[in-house]
Amino acid sequence: MSTPQGARARARTEVTAAIKEAARRQLAEEGAAKLSLRAVARELGMVSSALYRYFPSRDELLTALIIDAYDSLGEAAEQARDAVAGAAPVARWTAVCEAVRGWALAHPHEYALIYGSPVPGYAAPQTTVRAAARVGLVLIGIVRDAHEGPGLADLPLPAELRPEAERMAADLAPELPPEVAAALVAAWAQLFGLVGFELFGQFNNVVEKREAFFRHAVSGLAQGVGLR
Repeated sequence: MSTPQGARARARTEVTAAIKEAARRQLAEEGAAKLSLRAVARELGMVSSALYRYFPSRDELLTALIIDAYDSLGEAAEQARDAVAGAAPVARWTAVCEAVRGWALAHPHEYALIYGSPVPGYAAPQTTVRAAARVGLVLIGIVRDAHEGPGLADLPLPAELRPEAERMAADLAPELPPEVAAALVAAWAQLFGLVGFELFGQFNNVVEKREAFFRHAVSGLAQGVGLR
Protein backbone atom coordinates (compact mmCIF):
# COMPACT_ATOMS: atom_id res chain seq x y z
CA MET A 1 0.00 0.00 0.00
CA SER A 2 1.46 3.36 -1.01
CA THR A 3 2.17 5.97 1.63
CA PRO A 4 0.65 9.45 1.42
CA GLN A 5 4.15 10.85 0.88
CA GLY A 6 4.74 8.45 -2.00
CA ALA A 7 1.43 9.34 -3.60
CA ARG A 8 2.18 13.04 -3.27
CA ALA A 9 5.62 12.55 -4.80
CA ARG A 10 4.13 10.68 -7.76
CA ALA A 11 1.48 13.34 -8.22
CA ARG A 12 4.12 16.08 -8.16
CA THR A 13 6.21 14.18 -10.72
CA GLU A 14 3.19 13.78 -13.00
CA VAL A 15 2.20 17.44 -12.75
CA THR A 16 5.80 18.56 -13.33
CA ALA A 17 5.96 16.40 -16.47
CA ALA A 18 2.66 17.83 -17.70
CA ILE A 19 3.91 21.39 -17.16
CA LYS A 20 7.08 20.67 -19.12
CA GLU A 21 5.17 19.05 -21.96
CA ALA A 22 2.80 22.01 -22.22
CA ALA A 23 5.80 24.35 -22.17
CA ARG A 24 7.42 22.39 -25.02
CA ARG A 25 4.26 22.78 -27.08
CA GLN A 26 4.40 26.50 -26.41
CA LEU A 27 8.05 26.56 -27.51
CA ALA A 28 7.03 24.92 -30.78
CA GLU A 29 4.23 27.41 -31.37
CA GLU A 30 5.63 30.67 -30.00
CA GLY A 31 9.36 30.22 -29.42
CA ALA A 32 11.31 30.36 -26.17
CA ALA A 33 11.20 34.15 -25.91
CA LYS A 34 7.41 34.05 -25.54
CA LEU A 35 7.25 31.23 -23.00
CA SER A 36 4.68 32.22 -20.39
CA LEU A 37 3.84 30.51 -17.13
CA ARG A 38 0.34 31.94 -17.28
CA ALA A 39 -0.21 30.49 -20.75
CA VAL A 40 1.05 27.10 -19.60
CA ALA A 41 -1.24 27.23 -16.59
CA ARG A 42 -4.23 28.10 -18.79
CA GLU A 43 -3.53 25.17 -21.10
CA LEU A 44 -3.42 22.79 -18.15
CA GLY A 45 -6.47 24.28 -16.46
CA MET A 46 -4.41 25.40 -13.49
CA VAL A 47 -4.39 28.71 -11.69
CA SER A 48 -1.07 30.50 -11.99
CA SER A 49 -0.44 30.37 -8.25
CA ALA A 50 -0.59 26.56 -8.36
CA LEU A 51 1.95 26.38 -11.20
CA TYR A 52 4.31 28.69 -9.34
CA ARG A 53 4.62 26.01 -6.64
CA TYR A 54 6.35 23.84 -9.25
CA PHE A 55 8.28 26.53 -11.13
CA PRO A 56 8.51 29.87 -9.29
CA SER A 57 9.55 31.73 -12.45
CA ARG A 58 9.75 31.48 -16.22
CA ASP A 59 13.51 31.21 -15.95
CA GLU A 60 13.30 28.16 -13.69
CA LEU A 61 10.98 26.46 -16.17
CA LEU A 62 13.31 27.37 -19.04
CA THR A 63 16.25 25.94 -17.10
CA ALA A 64 14.39 22.67 -16.54
CA LEU A 65 13.56 22.43 -20.26
CA ILE A 66 17.15 23.22 -21.22
CA ILE A 67 18.57 20.56 -18.90
CA ASP A 68 16.05 18.02 -20.21
CA ALA A 69 17.01 18.83 -23.81
CA TYR A 70 20.75 18.58 -23.14
CA ASP A 71 20.25 15.31 -21.27
CA SER A 72 18.12 13.85 -24.05
CA LEU A 73 20.72 14.82 -26.65
CA GLY A 74 23.53 13.52 -24.47
CA GLU A 75 21.75 10.22 -23.97
CA ALA A 76 21.33 9.85 -27.74
CA ALA A 77 25.06 10.44 -28.22
CA GLU A 78 26.02 7.99 -25.48
CA GLN A 79 23.71 5.29 -26.82
CA ALA A 80 25.18 5.71 -30.31
CA ARG A 81 28.70 5.40 -28.90
CA ASP A 82 27.81 2.29 -26.91
CA ALA A 83 26.08 0.65 -29.88
CA VAL A 84 29.39 0.58 -31.79
CA ALA A 85 31.70 0.16 -28.81
CA GLY A 86 33.97 -2.29 -30.60
CA ALA A 87 34.31 -0.26 -33.80
CA ALA A 88 37.24 1.85 -34.93
CA PRO A 89 37.45 5.39 -33.49
CA VAL A 90 36.35 7.04 -36.75
CA ALA A 91 33.25 4.81 -36.91
CA ARG A 92 32.39 5.64 -33.30
CA TRP A 93 32.93 9.36 -33.95
CA THR A 94 30.68 9.21 -37.01
CA ALA A 95 27.95 7.32 -35.14
CA VAL A 96 27.88 9.91 -32.37
CA CYS A 97 27.79 12.83 -34.80
CA GLU A 98 24.97 11.22 -36.76
CA ALA A 99 23.06 10.68 -33.52
CA VAL A 100 23.39 14.39 -32.74
CA ARG A 101 21.99 15.26 -36.18
CA GLY A 102 19.20 12.69 -35.86
CA TRP A 103 18.16 14.00 -32.47
CA ALA A 104 18.13 17.59 -33.72
CA LEU A 105 15.97 16.73 -36.74
CA ALA A 106 13.54 14.87 -34.47
CA HIS A 107 13.48 17.64 -31.82
CA PRO A 108 13.93 20.91 -33.73
CA HIS A 109 12.33 23.18 -31.15
CA GLU A 110 14.34 21.72 -28.28
CA TYR A 111 17.50 21.99 -30.37
CA ALA A 112 16.65 25.63 -31.06
CA LEU A 113 16.23 26.17 -27.33
CA ILE A 114 19.77 25.01 -26.54
CA TYR A 115 21.65 25.98 -29.71
CA GLY A 116 19.52 28.69 -31.28
CA SER A 117 19.25 32.38 -30.49
CA PRO A 118 19.66 33.33 -26.81
CA VAL A 119 16.41 33.99 -24.96
CA PRO A 120 16.22 37.72 -24.12
CA GLY A 121 16.60 38.33 -20.42
CA TYR A 122 17.62 34.76 -19.61
CA ALA A 123 21.06 33.63 -18.44
CA ALA A 124 21.60 29.89 -18.11
CA PRO A 125 22.74 28.98 -14.58
CA GLN A 126 25.64 26.72 -13.65
CA THR A 127 23.22 23.83 -13.17
CA THR A 128 22.98 23.42 -16.95
CA VAL A 129 26.70 22.79 -17.43
CA ARG A 130 26.79 19.07 -16.59
CA ALA A 131 24.05 18.21 -19.06
CA ALA A 132 25.46 20.54 -21.72
CA ALA A 133 28.84 18.80 -21.52
CA ARG A 134 27.59 15.27 -22.27
CA VAL A 135 28.09 15.29 -26.05
CA GLY A 136 31.48 16.92 -25.74
CA LEU A 137 32.59 14.35 -23.18
CA VAL A 138 31.56 11.53 -25.51
CA LEU A 139 33.66 12.98 -28.33
CA ILE A 140 36.60 13.60 -26.00
CA GLY A 141 36.36 10.01 -24.81
CA ILE A 142 36.56 8.65 -28.35
CA VAL A 143 39.64 10.74 -29.11
CA ARG A 144 41.23 9.84 -25.78
CA ASP A 145 40.75 6.13 -26.51
CA ALA A 146 42.40 6.58 -29.90
CA HIS A 147 45.28 8.54 -28.32
CA GLU A 148 45.87 5.75 -25.80
CA GLY A 149 45.40 3.01 -28.41
CA PRO A 150 46.26 3.28 -32.11
CA GLY A 151 47.45 6.85 -31.72
CA LEU A 152 46.53 10.15 -33.32
CA ALA A 153 47.92 11.95 -36.34
CA ASP A 154 50.19 14.91 -35.68
CA LEU A 155 48.25 18.16 -35.72
CA PRO A 156 49.56 21.66 -36.44
CA LEU A 157 49.21 24.41 -33.86
CA PRO A 158 50.32 28.02 -34.37
CA ALA A 159 52.73 29.17 -31.70
CA GLU A 160 50.48 32.04 -30.68
CA LEU A 161 47.66 29.58 -29.90
CA ARG A 162 49.72 27.21 -27.75
CA PRO A 163 49.02 28.94 -24.41
CA GLU A 164 45.30 28.96 -25.21
CA ALA A 165 45.41 25.32 -26.31
CA GLU A 166 47.25 24.36 -23.13
CA ARG A 167 44.53 26.03 -21.10
CA MET A 168 41.85 24.18 -23.09
CA ALA A 169 43.61 20.88 -22.48
CA ALA A 170 43.93 21.57 -18.76
CA ASP A 171 40.25 22.50 -18.48
CA LEU A 172 38.68 19.94 -20.82
CA ALA A 173 41.00 17.00 -21.48
CA PRO A 174 44.23 16.96 -19.43
CA GLU A 175 45.23 13.59 -20.88
CA LEU A 176 45.29 14.94 -24.47
CA PRO A 177 47.96 17.07 -26.17
CA PRO A 178 47.10 20.78 -26.41
CA GLU A 179 46.83 20.71 -30.21
CA VAL A 180 44.25 17.91 -29.96
CA ALA A 181 42.24 19.78 -27.34
CA ALA A 182 42.11 22.87 -29.58
CA ALA A 183 41.08 20.74 -32.56
CA LEU A 184 38.31 19.14 -30.49
CA VAL A 185 36.87 22.54 -29.56
CA ALA A 186 36.88 23.52 -33.24
CA ALA A 187 35.26 20.22 -34.27
CA TRP A 188 32.58 20.58 -31.57
CA ALA A 189 31.70 24.04 -32.89
CA GLN A 190 31.68 22.84 -36.50
CA LEU A 191 29.50 19.84 -35.69
CA PHE A 192 26.77 21.99 -34.20
CA GLY A 193 27.25 24.55 -36.96
CA LEU A 194 26.54 21.86 -39.56
CA VAL A 195 23.46 20.69 -37.70
CA GLY A 196 22.22 24.23 -37.11
CA PHE A 197 22.68 25.25 -40.75
CA GLU A 198 20.59 22.29 -41.86
CA LEU A 199 17.94 22.72 -39.21
CA PHE A 200 17.52 26.48 -39.56
CA GLY A 201 17.43 26.55 -43.36
CA GLN A 202 20.85 27.91 -44.31
CA PHE A 203 21.44 24.86 -46.52
CA ASN A 204 18.26 25.46 -48.53
CA ASN A 205 19.12 25.67 -52.26
CA VAL A 206 22.73 24.90 -51.38
CA VAL A 207 22.97 21.30 -50.14
CA GLU A 208 20.54 18.71 -51.51
CA LYS A 209 22.03 15.37 -50.39
CA ARG A 210 22.26 16.42 -46.80
CA GLU A 211 22.86 13.07 -45.14
CA ALA A 212 25.75 12.26 -47.47
CA PHE A 213 27.11 15.78 -47.11
CA PHE A 214 26.94 15.55 -43.33
CA ARG A 215 28.73 12.21 -43.26
CA HIS A 216 31.47 13.58 -45.52
CA ALA A 217 31.87 16.67 -43.35
CA VAL A 218 31.97 14.60 -40.17
CA SER A 219 34.73 12.46 -41.70
CA GLY A 220 36.71 15.67 -42.20
CA LEU A 221 36.11 16.63 -38.56
CA ALA A 222 37.43 13.24 -37.47
CA GLN A 223 40.61 13.81 -39.45
CA GLY A 224 40.83 17.30 -38.00
CA VAL A 225 41.09 15.93 -34.45
CA GLY A 226 43.74 13.41 -35.47
CA LEU A 227 41.68 10.22 -35.84
CA ARG A 228 43.37 7.99 -38.37
